[in-house]
Amino acid sequence: MDQNTVSSQKNDPPFGRRILSIDGGGILGTFPIAFLAEIEQHLDHPIGDYFDLIAGTSTGGILAIALALGIPATDLLRFYEEKGPDIFGQKHSGMGSFVMKAVRSIQRLYRNKYDSDELRDALTEVLGNRRLGEARTRLIIPAWSPVAQSVYIYKTAHHERLRTDYKALALDAALATSAAPTYFQQHITATGTGLIDGGVWASNPIALAVTEAIGLLKWRPPELHVLSLGCLQEVYIIPKWVGIGPLGLKAINLFMDGQSHGAMGMAKILTGDIHERQVIHRIDHMVPSGKFRMDDTSHIPDLKGLGHIKARESFPLLRSIFFKHPAEKFIPIYSLARHYNGTGSPS
Repeated sequence: MDQNTVSSQKNDPPFGRRILSIDGGGILGTFPIAFLAEIEQHLDHPIGDYFDLIAGTSTGGILAIALALGIPATDLLRFYEEKGPDIFGQKHSGMGSFVMKAVRSIQRLYRNKYDSDELRDALTEVLGNRRLGEARTRLIIPAWSPVAQSVYIYKTAHHERLRTDYKALALDAALATSAAPTYFQQHITATGTGLIDGGVWASNPIALAVTEAIGLLKWRPPELHVLSLGCLQEVYIIPKWVGIGPLGLKAINLFMDGQSHGAMGMAKILTGDIHERQVIHRIDHMVPSGKFRMDDTSHIPDLKGLGHIKARESFPLLRSIFFKHPAEKFIPIYSLARHYNGTGSPS
């Protein structure tokens, strides 16, 4: 055993390094946050405090940011229940709801389906003017730059190279990673950068999280434990001979499922999952095709119930791996105090 390996092992925390990864999926994010909220009822601290690194895309990115800032999962579940209908334009009922749904379906042919201001207003209530540098847990939040045609990943200052994103508004990161094409308009950040949903390339961010842990943070694979939360897995069959018409919206599912499975495969190879030991604990649920949609808030109660059931089934095992003790305190390499005075303005 070389000296670097010995030094690394001496720095390993007693309970390993715990990673939380949350998929994208719109209002289907009610499922993973209900899962976390149920587990949180049995803990002494907000559930985000039990992880060393949190990664999230789209709706998962919103949850990741809020959890890392110390917001309890129970509060976030209430946010989805109360604000979901506003965000997805489903406050009306009866004939009013039917008419608005028809109007939005036509509108989606030439512009975004929903008003991004509703999403911004709702997230502002939760995140306010807080910045990523206030996070109590390391963060990875993917987005995409359509102008530069490149990935754009928000990160906390957990490495000496990460000198900029910790000063970014948490609201900007949340709106960027959740700006799903055709649903919400492209988000223009405070710096004038146009960004869209990270789900276009990383709907399941587990590979990003594991790569960050091993490649940048130099955490040892034997010390990693990963809790990966999905937003439901649809069961569908693609015919051998199919055109664009019959395939329709299933094309989106096809690409997202392919990315998700690829990301899981990479994470398993990097961590030695299954072959060496179980590292990755995946929580998801199979549902019939078309049963749930990422913008249909009428199923929030069902999603909440599924999250509760999965937590009840999984907690006895997950408790000893993830939730016996909070993670070690995260101390960022760069501090907001060096750049901002008490009013939030440059000092």
